[in-house]
Amino acid sequence: MEVLVHGAGALGSLVGGLLARAHDVTLVGRNPHVRRVREDGLRIEGAVEAHVRPRAVTDGRHRSADLALVTTKAYDTDAAARALATGEYDAVCSLQNGLTEERLVAALECTVLAGTASYGARLLEPGRVRCTGVGEVVVGSLAGRRSALAERVASAFVDAGIEATAADDMPRRRYEKLAVNAGINGPSALARIANGEAVEGPAGGVAREAAREVARVARAEGVDLTESAAVEALEAVARDTAANRSSMCEDVAAGRRTEVEAIYGAVLERAARREVPVPTCRTLASVIRAWEAGRGLRSE
Repeated sequence: MEVLVHGAGALGSLVGGLLARAHDVTLVGRNPHVRRVREDGLRIEGAVEAHVRPRAVTDGRHRSADLALVTTKAYDTDAAARALATGEYDAVCSLQNGLTEERLVAALECTVLAGTASYGARLLEPGRVRCTGVGEVVVGSLAGRRSALAERVASAFVDAGIEATAADDMPRRRYEKLAVNAGINGPSALARIANGEAVEGPAGGVAREAAREVARVARAEGVDLTESAAVEALEAVARDTAANRSSMCEDVAAGRRTEVEAIYGAVLERAARREVPVPTCRTLASVIRAWEAGRGLRSE
């Protein structure tokens, strides 16, 4: 399969690099990472080890592939969509945080699949990425039904040695992922702690309530996600990635803009529409937004 990975950061480089073991892969990213991959290939280490040589470019416009994976930060979704709209793809699949697929659907004519990825990744330096934990990639129809295209994509991942499956319940899985992100990202970023500590330490009550609030919003939106299921998913991810730091924690530690809008903003927007109270998510969002504003990182 021809695959274009738009957003060759940590996760994009890991997933793209693993796919390159069996497929024709093009990474779209920034220098100096792209330059190093061109010169010396991409080195994957940690839980999975490989040295692969995918194509690497900085311009994602006017390209074509069977599949385009979107792995940019959620706030770069619109820019990624504009670039992808100039090309030709059988399918586009988001592996981002948040609920970004609707923005891709609005900008693209091809089929947009929903996706989740629980592999842990850290970009160590240009040309080197560490797999901090083996997880699973799940893809499926946004409508929550069986999709032959999603099954083909999942098979391509499996052919490259990636744990993957096609699912017919992506609406629930998307909100479950959002509940996990809401529970882990804010508390871990604000306290500068690892995922396990964010859920099992003093912040655990806040983390669990944030996940419950997302489940309430999901049900108001017609998605069958119970509060207990959301908390169980949160606890499972925190347990499996206990020593890892969330992407938001990494961003705050590095003084970078966070994905607060993609995670908490998405919850607040849908909660307001459905008149669902979400005080915990609102508080987490407010404090993170204040941190960004104090450092001149807010885009508004």
